[in-house]
Amino acid sequence: MPKGNPDRPVFELRVALTTVDYERSVKFYCEGLGIEPAAIWNNGQGKALILDMGNATLELFDEAQAETIDQIETGKRVSGQIRFALQVPDLKAAMDRLLAHGATLVHSPVTTPWGDHNVRLQDPDGMQITLFQGSESNI
Repeated sequence: MPKGNPDRPVFELRVALTTVDYERSVKFYCEGLGIEPAAIWNNGQGKALILDMGNATLELFDEAQAETIDQIETGKRVSGQIRFALQVPDLKAAMDRLLAHGATLVHSPVTTPWGDHNVRLQDPDGMQITLFQGSESNI
């Protein structure tokens, strides 16, 4: 049964990430973010899992806006067509956990013009990830 309001045209956003090293990615995202899988499939035809990442949105940027965000977070245009942005309660703790699980630091934490605290990382497969903590949270 779908979650949410039946009058909404979309109930849930799922991002499907294909990886060349499944076990490494599971460890990176599960242990690195401290998330337990919501569902797991190991059906002999392949492996998959779902991680409940909380509330989901889809941001659509034109090239100029992508350039602006990359400039703010890293000082230059570095992300590809897709970049994850994950709001976390403790930016430093989340960054440290992901770095310990194979993330690469793209740029050290910055304070955005709107007051959030952001850090840009890259997962072991090269996916760019922005971790952000709202300005109302303690850092």
